[in-house]
Amino acid sequence: MSTRSLGIPASLPFVKATRPLANCLGLYTLPYHAHEVALGYLFFQSFSTAVSPALSRWLIPKRYQSFDYRTRINWDVHVTSTVNAVCISSLALYILFTDPARKDSNWQQRLWGYSRAIGTTQAITAGYFLWDVLLSTMHLDVFGADALGHAVAALLITLVGFRPFANYYGISFILYELSTPFLNIHWFCDKLDLTGSKIQLYNGFTLLATFFGSRLIWGTYQSVLIYQDVWQAWNYTAPARTGFGQFSPNAAPLEQYTLPGWLGLMYVGANTVLCGLNFWWFGKMIQAVRKRFTPEAKTEQAKGLEKN
Repeated sequence: MSTRSLGIPASLPFVKATRPLANCLGLYTLPYHAHEVALGYLFFQSFSTAVSPALSRWLIPKRYQSFDYRTRINWDVHVTSTVNAVCISSLALYILFTDPARKDSNWQQRLWGYSRAIGTTQAITAGYFLWDVLLSTMHLDVFGADALGHAVAALLITLVGFRPFANYYGISFILYELSTPFLNIHWFCDKLDLTGSKIQLYNGFTLLATFFGSRLIWGTYQSVLIYQDVWQAWNYTAPARTGFGQFSPNAAPLEQYTLPGWLGLMYVGANTVLCGLNFWWFGKMIQAVRKRFTPEAKTEQAKGLEKN
């Protein structure tokens, strides 16, 4: 299977029906993937409300039934998050290793280029974040306003890719999710009375290694590259975009267009904040793993709990 054949093609009537709204929003490739966004949302919604509870009742019936309201919802969310991370990371890695166009791409192609395979991966990601937004809204008492804000921001950043913009880097940044399954396993261990076990220890090392590699090393490197491309785009003079109503996913590579200032600032700003958060989260992860396996840290944690 080639990257060109990846995904479910949209029917022409569906494309025509969704194009006016998509053009109004400036999301010109969305009509070719809106059905995949919807399918992605339905998949994750069904998984969290039906598949995860059924599997959990089968695998750990007594423990799952003993969970309170908040823990049970969080459990199903963590299971769904793991499935999403495995799916989109696998798709991203497949594209990275099989798409020949990535190797010789220039900065214009990296910022404005588009392919159906990338659009499909992006659509599944958007479907997941749409599910996350609606779930966080519905259970605001469980997840809080910060989780809702994060979900909304992630969905908006993902949708920007349908202009199209920075799809090349969108696939690269999806690899942040390589550490998510191990982060969730760490959480599962705490809920299954495996805190401080060898399973959690080995998983903790894997979590720190994948987080460090995918986010701090790979993510920072990709951030530097996109900063360079955005800088070149800002210093490039080209005619404004026209004729988006005639966009075709099978057309020749997009011509070089002017980068709107707001778009460049938003993308660079959001990416810079996320990079900073990755370093901060890594420090927190080291502390969390240390608390579960260092006697001195366990004593300090116990004292803290006694004071509270």
